[in-house]
Parts: sequence; structure tokens; C-alpha cells
Amino acid sequence: MKMLILCITTQAIALAIGFAAGVYFLPILTAPNAPSIAEVEQAAAQAAYSGEFRRDLEGSDLLHWGEGIVAVGPDAVTLMGRVAPGPDYKLYLAPSFVETETEFEAIRDRAVRVGDIDTFENFIVPMPADIDPADYNTVVVWCESFGEFITAATYR
Repeated sequence: MKMLILCITTQAIALAIGFAAGVYFLPILTAPNAPSIAEVEQAAAQAAYSGEFRRDLEGSDLLHWGEGIVAVGPDAVTLMGRVAPGPDYKLYLAPSFVETETEFEAIRDRAVRVGDIDTFENFIVPMPADIDPADYNTVVVWCESFGEFITAATYR
């Protein structure tokens, strides 16, 4: 009986580790190629605002972080930098700076979703025509699937 319990336990642990590794690595393996530096620079040249993603935010940790320069313009939001790999990342504009999941959840009804983030090094997310970046001051990267704060930057 002890051998059966040990076998089931070790198999459950192996399954959990495999699942966690799949959640982490699948987005990396399926991500499209990141835009080139020239493409990001060209899109960022049209931006009216900029800010910086930093790893030292209260809600950031080993698996949830961003770093680099984010630019916000009428046509796109760009990042020259990196975000931690993960699934189902969404880019939001928020009316005030947040740096934790709790803070974002508190203002989420006043934030607007710009679009999906599909790459983890450099990105260009098109700005929908009905969103005015001047109505907000913060860019937030949020993992929709797990309700996880990734990073944020004040841009004005």
C-alpha cells in the first residue's frame, strides 16, 4: 500500500511540474517573431508619451516583470525592452499608476484594454481608434488567464 501511495504521489508531482513548465514554455515556443529594433523605433517615433517598465515594482517578481522603454502614441504602444514570458498578456491604459494586482483590480473598471501582447522582447500593440491616450497616464501589462500583474509604467 505504501508503494502505491508513493507511486501516485510521485506521478502527481511529475504531472504538476510538467503542467507548470508547459504553461511557462508554451507561450515562448508559440510566440511570433518580435518586431525589429527599427520597426519599434519607427512606431515609437510617432509617440507623444513615454515611460519605463522597471523590475523593482512591488507587484513584480521572478516570473512577473517588465523592463524597457514604453512609448504611447495615437497609433500604437511600443516597448523597446522585455517582459517576462507568460500566457494571455493584455495591454491596458489606466487613469492612475498601479504596481500590484490589488491596485489594478481596484481601478480596472476605469482602465481600457488596448490589445494583446504576443511577443516578450519588444512589441508593437496597435492603438484602437476610439482610445485617446491623453485620457490615461499609465500602461499596464496584465496576465488575463491568471489575474497576474506583470508590470506598469507611468507615461505622462
